[in-house]
Amino acid sequence: MRLTTKGRFAVTAMIDLGMRNSEGPITLAGISERQKISLSYLEQLFGKLRRHELVESVRGPGGGYNLAKPMEKISVADIILAVDEPLDATQCGGKENCNDDQRCMTHELWTSLNERIYEYLSSVTLDQLVAKQKPVKMSVVQDKRRRTESVAA
Repeated sequence: MRLTTKGRFAVTAMIDLGMRNSEGPITLAGISERQKISLSYLEQLFGKLRRHELVESVRGPGGGYNLAKPMEKISVADIILAVDEPLDATQCGGKENCNDDQRCMTHELWTSLNERIYEYLSSVTLDQLVAKQKPVKMSVVQDKRRRTESVAA
């Protein structure tokens, strides 16, 4: 199994949105600029996230996106599956036809791995990921403040 750019970018964009959740609707242009993700790519991802009811769009001036659910109700697995990212380590996509239309000898191994990956990603919530970012963000702000104070002194 490999997680492609689509899944990584979707999770990154959702963390960015979660970090600014209290600020009102967040524009994709802002996420694009902060995370260095193409705006057109974000538009595709957020269309899928909206259809899976993880985000909601707000139209008009001051519009953008909000989370559609509390962050503790959104798992990494929800995000990845919403953008059509398969969580599958089997060669056959679970169809058991990996070896000349027969189940391969390692099929059960990869199926078990899929289950463990899904269990883990389901256990990690957006609020946990956002919480891990806040101390980093604060320390960067504090470091900038200290440098400014040092220069002023």
